[in-house]
Amino acid sequence: MFLPLLALSTLLIVATIWAAFVRAPVEATMGIVQKIFYFHVPSAYAMYIGATACFLGSVAYLLKPTDARDAFAHAGADVAIVFGAIVLVTGPLWAAKSWGYFWTWDPRITTSMLSWLIYVAYNVLRSFSGDGPGERRFAAALGILGAATLPIIHYSVQKWGGQHPVVVGNGGGGLKHPEMKLAFALGMIAFTFFSLALLWVRARLDIVKSRLARAEEDAIDLGLDDRTEA
Repeated sequence: MFLPLLALSTLLIVATIWAAFVRAPVEATMGIVQKIFYFHVPSAYAMYIGATACFLGSVAYLLKPTDARDAFAHAGADVAIVFGAIVLVTGPLWAAKSWGYFWTWDPRITTSMLSWLIYVAYNVLRSFSGDGPGERRFAAALGILGAATLPIIHYSVQKWGGQHPVVVGNGGGGLKHPEMKLAFALGMIAFTFFSLALLWVRARLDIVKSRLARAEEDAIDLGLDDRTEA
């Protein structure tokens, strides 16, 4: 599945770039900086996909621990980190033009950063604390905690106000031009398939690493390897 997903993602991302910079008109108020929108929002959506995958994998692992379920949760956290970083970079670039400064402690921006930091903590834990059952369970708890912040991010603008604009949805200004809607739709589809491709390959990598570790342990137990288990 990886190669078809990667090929489709590549074509869709190229189509998004073409639609955003060639077809979609320049927004009258913000100018060309507005085109960040076609990548900023899809990246946030892809971050949600990774966070959801981490949540589902974490819950499944706590119910019945398996290497595949742990790998799915770990892959989801990595995807959330990658796309969350894109969100946190493109957001300030847009804000510098819209608000006149790169960062403000707006409710949605702040909660997005906190959510991203939870997944960074998840990855740090997995990288430096070992790969035993206890570490995996603790990481799964972090994965569930990270997903609990997603509704807070989504509804922060409605509940606490702030300066973050609402472009799509109730109360949003919307995308008036059809070519703008096309660029946005392509971006959402492209980043969805791209996040799924990354999720797939990252999970497969973890599964293969786990199988290799098990094979090494079996080889040591059978005397086929002169190393001793740590």
